[in-house]
Amino acid sequence: MPRAKAVINADGGQRRASYQRARSVETKRSLVQAAMALWRTNGYGKTTVADICRAAGVSRALFYFYFPAKEDILFEVGLLSTRAARQKVQSLLRTDYDVESVIGEALRSLERSMARNPPDLIVETILEGYRHEHRIMAGQAPDDPEADMFGELFERARRDGKIGAHVDVGRLSRLAGMHVSEGVRHWAGGSFGGRSFAEVVTADICALIAGFSCRSGR
Repeated sequence: MPRAKAVINADGGQRRASYQRARSVETKRSLVQAAMALWRTNGYGKTTVADICRAAGVSRALFYFYFPAKEDILFEVGLLSTRAARQKVQSLLRTDYDVESVIGEALRSLERSMARNPPDLIVETILEGYRHEHRIMAGQAPDDPEADMFGELFERARRDGKIGAHVDVGRLSRLAGMHVSEGVRHWAGGSFGGRSFAEVVTADICALIAGFSCRSGR
């Protein structure tokens, strides 16, 4: 009988933990959605933490439980777009893929996400991404593997012989990420004219891959 009680208690504890995790995810999502709606309407600079809390229906204490500052929501927004593009990469890797096509599809996914937001918010998101990267380098924040959009693609492509066998895929992926960030910033500023973000940055990253493969063949 005591053993049966222990099993029941353990099962109840697991259900409570699952419920709490679901509530936690939902609360965090509500804060992000409230912040995005306010930023699109009022602008990033004019929106306060108090505004976000009122819109999401949560206390300031709960806000700070999930996000140390308003800027951390901004980083989360950028990460959500990157995750969506990364999921596109993963889905295409389950097919007979072409590296350039996968990059292009991932960047088109990112471009569709960006098009829903005002340019100044996009630029703020990129700048916060740079600040977060500096915090990672200083040991003040953990690295997030989900922020690596193309690492899995390049690793798989090297194994499959689609890029040079001696390419440093970690470095290639970091540089590709820099091209994406700078491309987003210039696209938001109108520097690409009539050309799409995906078109320009795909060409840049493919040139980068060609350079890496050429050097590794020496």
